[in-house]
Amino acid sequence: MDSNLISKSCKVLCWNVRGINSDKKYVSIRDKIIESNCDIVCLQETKKENFDLQFIKNFCPRQVDSFEFLPSVGAFGGIITIWKSYPFYGHLAFSNDFSISVELTSKHDDSTWLLTNIYAPCTASGKHLFLHWLKDIQMPPEVN
Repeated sequence: MDSNLISKSCKVLCWNVRGINSDKKYVSIRDKIIESNCDIVCLQETKKENFDLQFIKNFCPRQVDSFEFLPSVGAFGGIITIWKSYPFYGHLAFSNDFSISVELTSKHDDSTWLLTNIYAPCTASGKHLFLHWLKDIQMPPEVN
């Protein structure tokens, strides 16, 4: 991507929410999204195995309405990337046990870029696997 092509900036909010499982948490997340006026939200440690738009509306303003996620494994992990669909087209480009990469295309100028949301496990063996992956990142050729 040629950075000269981007004529509009966007705001990204990243947050380890340590579970997205209560009305109180929904209100906190919604308030921070509104306060930051972000276009993209990256949440880690959702501790949630599945998402749908109905659930996302519990904590996202109406215009934050497109998403991709990596489910938790039981009560561990889980990541989601959510974005406003009016300024961006987006689709899942890549995922593995530690990350999801979403390819976003600006509806303003057709510039395309890749956003990767990463979460590392907190167990000793999980940390070891994550650090090994991070050291030797192997992205598919189509996303290089």
